[in-house]
Amino acid sequence: MTVTSRPGGGRRVKSVEQSIRDTDEPDSKLSKSLGTLDLIVFGVAVVIGAGIFTLTARTAGNVAGPAVSLSFVLAAIACGLAALCYAEFASTVPVAGSAYTFSYATFGEFIAWIIGWDLVLEFAVGSAYVSTGWSEYLQEVLGLMGLEVKTKFELGGFFTFNWGALLLVVVLAFLLYRGTKLSSRVSLVITGIKVAIVLFVIILGAFFIRAQNYSPFIPPPAAGTTETGTGIQQSLLSLFGGASSSVFGLYGVFAAAAVVFFAFIGFDAVATTAEETRNPAKSLPRGIIGSLVIVTVLYVAVTLVISGMVPYTELATQNGESKTLASAFAIVGAPWAAAIIAVGALAGLTTVVMVLMLGQIRIMFAMSRDGLLPTGLAKTNERGTPGRATWLIGTVVALVATFFPAEDLEQMVNIGTLSAFVLVSIGVIVLRRTRPELPRSFRTPLVPLVPILAVLACVWLMLNLSVETWLRFIIWMVVGVIVYFTYSKRNSVLGRRERGELPTQAADSGGSDQS
Repeated sequence: MTVTSRPGGGRRVKSVEQSIRDTDEPDSKLSKSLGTLDLIVFGVAVVIGAGIFTLTARTAGNVAGPAVSLSFVLAAIACGLAALCYAEFASTVPVAGSAYTFSYATFGEFIAWIIGWDLVLEFAVGSAYVSTGWSEYLQEVLGLMGLEVKTKFELGGFFTFNWGALLLVVVLAFLLYRGTKLSSRVSLVITGIKVAIVLFVIILGAFFIRAQNYSPFIPPPAAGTTETGTGIQQSLLSLFGGASSSVFGLYGVFAAAAVVFFAFIGFDAVATTAEETRNPAKSLPRGIIGSLVIVTVLYVAVTLVISGMVPYTELATQNGESKTLASAFAIVGAPWAAAIIAVGALAGLTTVVMVLMLGQIRIMFAMSRDGLLPTGLAKTNERGTPGRATWLIGTVVALVATFFPAEDLEQMVNIGTLSAFVLVSIGVIVLRRTRPELPRSFRTPLVPLVPILAVLACVWLMLNLSVETWLRFIIWMVVGVIVYFTYSKRNSVLGRRERGELPTQAADSGGSDQS
């Protein structure tokens, strides 16, 4: 591998040209097999899943009332602004690793590591969380078939044994090992099924809408005991604002936007496949933005239908049981529709877990190629996929999903993703100034305005996450810093080259060695 650093006040910065050259290393070369349709399928596959089948009803009942549709719009705006920044970076630096790789080219190694550490929250933890939701739907579907089989057993104390989640992760790890194109074909079939289910929900649900269910559209503030609740469970913004809780009212709409942001997580996974795309300059922006537009329209339509079908008070969590899309149809006397939705949810969550795992594997692959993680994980197999990284991620996700309860993880996933979005947005401004000559097939409009708005929107959503989530996030980041300084910094390929442990590569052309 050849790596060039640029001096920059002590920063180790990997040039864009070098990042692209590294993709040709024989032992770590990925197969280029994806087109625009594949990327849109991946984006829609990962986003239409846990959010639409579970968060829509639950968040309406517990946090925002009928105004949850506004919460989805607010979250979509933040994602849309970040997507424009992602599209420029992905088409300019078509290398595996997504925000991690982009940050390495702009901010340097330490910030890139922090971003990679954040993305573990999004992809690996998200995979485990959604796997447990898949297992719950599997149990429900088996029940519809007359098989009363539990997919999860309590082992006593903190631990569980969730064989449903284990089964899913093992099968998906095998598919990802076999090749990205095969994964895309499986995603295409399953995504078609779940989009049909979502359209079914919208069309059938429209016949059950009652105008009075939209009143009050924004319920008055209430002292909550679930979701964002009170104390350290309420949003940071409502705490600073002196409110007693972040349930209902405007604070509830804002807090719900931060929660339902989880429903959009994963569209950035499209950027992690840049190195495997045949024409990344055109396909990546279309895949990222196209998938986000499609799912936003579907989300808003579903939330308007569900909150119009059933009074929001009937969608609230009761006796520890959360309501879902299927619950709403059961309430209005259409249990047969609930059964169809349960089957669709099972299919939907399958592709969510697969694409989240795909994203995490590609990020680990990129970090390993740079030496921040063991370099053996950057080896590709005969099919051009990172086999070792695939099985390692599959094992970790399987262990977490099988033996650990996944409750309360969604907000941790959100805060990790939002922090990555912030740095990517800032990175667009930085790279425009430091490398204005780079070819950009897609350019984020109105720079620096759009990136600044993206930063503000993401930070605003972060402030609407719970105090408890912020405390956990701080602990996670401290652990990440410790890992960097005890392992990654001294094993970095750039660091080893600076110390003369590896041959020095000639400087890149095009001013890449200029700070």
